[in-house]
Amino acid sequence: MAVTKRDGRREPVDVGKIVRAVTRCCDGLNDIDPMRVALKTIAGIFDGATTRELDELSIRTAAAFTAEEPQYARLAARLLAGYIDKEVAGLGVHSFSQSIVLGHELGLINDRVRETVETHARKFNDAIDTARTQRFEYFGLRTLYDRYLLKHPQRRSVIETPQQFFMRIAVSLTQSPAEALELYRLMSSLDYIPSSPTLFNSGTRHEQLSSCFLLDSPQDSLTDIYARYGDVAQLSKFSGGIGEAYSRIRSRGSLIRSTNGRSNGIVPWLKTLDASVAAVNQGGKRKGAACIYLETWHADIEEFLELRDNTGDEARRTHNLNLANWVPDLFMQRVEADGDWSLFDPYAVPALPDLWGEAFERAYVQAEQQGLAMRTVKARELYARMMKVLGETGNGWMTFKDASNRTCNQVGPGRTVHLSNLCTEILEVTSAEETAVCNLGSVNLAQHVATLEDGAAAFDFDKLAQTVRVAVRQLDRVIDLNFYPIESARRSNLRWRPVGLGVMGLQDVFFKLRLPFDSEQALQLSTRIAEHVYLHALDASCELAQMHGAHPTWSETRAATGALQFDLWGVTPTQTDAWDALKARIVQHGLRNSLLIAIAPTATIASIAGCYECIEPQVSNLFKRETLSGDFLQINRYLVDELKKLGLWTEATRDAIKLAEGSIQNVAGIPDPLKAVYRTAWELPQKALIDLAAARGPYLDQSQSLNLFLESPNIGRLSSMYMYAWKSGLKTTYYLRSRPATRIAKATVTAAPVSTPAYTDQQALACSLENPESCEACQ
Repeated sequence: MAVTKRDGRREPVDVGKIVRAVTRCCDGLNDIDPMRVALKTIAGIFDGATTRELDELSIRTAAAFTAEEPQYARLAARLLAGYIDKEVAGLGVHSFSQSIVLGHELGLINDRVRETVETHARKFNDAIDTARTQRFEYFGLRTLYDRYLLKHPQRRSVIETPQQFFMRIAVSLTQSPAEALELYRLMSSLDYIPSSPTLFNSGTRHEQLSSCFLLDSPQDSLTDIYARYGDVAQLSKFSGGIGEAYSRIRSRGSLIRSTNGRSNGIVPWLKTLDASVAAVNQGGKRKGAACIYLETWHADIEEFLELRDNTGDEARRTHNLNLANWVPDLFMQRVEADGDWSLFDPYAVPALPDLWGEAFERAYVQAEQQGLAMRTVKARELYARMMKVLGETGNGWMTFKDASNRTCNQVGPGRTVHLSNLCTEILEVTSAEETAVCNLGSVNLAQHVATLEDGAAAFDFDKLAQTVRVAVRQLDRVIDLNFYPIESARRSNLRWRPVGLGVMGLQDVFFKLRLPFDSEQALQLSTRIAEHVYLHALDASCELAQMHGAHPTWSETRAATGALQFDLWGVTPTQTDAWDALKARIVQHGLRNSLLIAIAPTATIASIAGCYECIEPQVSNLFKRETLSGDFLQINRYLVDELKKLGLWTEATRDAIKLAEGSIQNVAGIPDPLKAVYRTAWELPQKALIDLAAARGPYLDQSQSLNLFLESPNIGRLSSMYMYAWKSGLKTTYYLRSRPATRIAKATVTAAPVSTPAYTDQQALACSLENPESCEACQ
């Protein structure tokens, strides 16, 4: 038999080459058998097979063994890295500068980056560290290869390696070679990863690098509504996740004085928007995604809550839009008191969207007394309906208007937060003239755990401080480089200069330190990390203000009066001396950025970094992840290492974990301390997640994408959970995750079944559960 080489030549099959290729990639991977992968690959050879096909076969063969041994994922990644190197070399690219030259010739790379690289080609080429590609897990590298590396427009082969990709991002986001190399080292070490739009577009002809766009509600006019459709389409085209308020649009049945007719309400407008979001995807790289926010007093609230139902009139359903409730404190108070709730036509109460706190309550009660309500319902009945939608669809997120305004640095006279973004972590003021924008990136906390001389693990706060400072400089730079699809976005971003630095890999930290997610030690560490990130982000922003000046609206912010986020929460931080000194510097020099901290879902960049998403607990110790790049087996490598040390990582244990849907709670022989550490999100009390979120809240000047998890949600449990979240001071919550009513039969598992709970749920199977693609719109 013969195989066809990449250059078209045919040569006799040499199985020794396959064995050597696999074996070379196994250095340091002591728990795998390279011959097992090689023999499977050899068995797939047929006459005329291409070497490209054989390489792909060996990669997928190695990946398939991940459930038995996590090190096979590293082997698959190394094999894929070699595959990428061959593909890039096939285009005549053998260095970073050559990849930039080719990209420029193909119309992919902009002139600024081309000129910078030409000037400092040797310095950048010499700094490329190919060994760092070995840090990738297979899932992360495959995601990078399929969706992020630049591709030849005609041949569709990639024109850059992963390290050349990171260097391109670093060069495009910095102002000097020294800064570029510093950022490159941070990203290539997977210590910090910018958001997906930044990764997609840095250095290209269209540098739309921002993650999130927040549009105020259209004015109640045909012209403004249709103009807003155009804004949404332009933002979606260039990889933006979109939040839009709709609370100003009149409700169904409202009189239209110009025609003497009656309004059809917000649903037909949202149906049109739904089609537009589906039609204009994000640069052809992923689906368009938007979230619509509606205040709870709007008379169309009940029809709004039906938009994601899977039954009913399709003309009144919007399956591409996400939904969020923008809830005032007064509503929650009336739910608690079992009171009535009045629903209004915005045309009759035009001031309500711009009011919050006591001003809102006075205006709302006055409107009730004036008889302006279209109808009145029981507050608990409406709240129960909101909980029902959450339980059935995971959508209809609970976000709290007053907490969001009470603690936002940008809020002031005539300036109100009207909504959050697609993923509920951004809180910025919006208006008809300003579309709020945010640029995101996340610190990989898993990379900030150090091993001490005695072998113990400890969190490295000094390294975290250094990472945060570099990240803030990079995020601020994005504001000046960014391509703004619409003028109102450019105007807002240059005035307020907000950024959203987040974290990911908190679960990794807890695993490395052997801390149960709901332990007091975990709560204290999580809060300390949040305080540390906020402290050094502010410090970096103050330094930037010293060099370049404070942002133009500095004097209008609460920070200018000396009030930082924890002051707005009424919380005293732990590092009082450091905070006092920083406050004095801020008063003197101001801040370059009005907002700094936001914890986004990190749905994709956490995969690239090989860590758990943002601040979330693991969903399972063993499951299948389904993404646009394919299906990937995911296994908790920390648990596997623990079980290996105990001699418990056996076929029987693996089968028992599979049968238990990735849980180890009823697997015989595993010690109780490990069971406490390696619980899944379904086995943790959700109060612990809310408490962790509330404790870090005083150090988040924006918000956090907080998913909550219930195996079998019911209205009673949901009502209590979200009431507790509101009382804890949370600004926003995100998806409600739940589990399926049916389970896949495990025909290939022969171990005796273990006792597991019966799952009754509405959402994706636990074995394939993942943040949906909408989460990736930001990250």
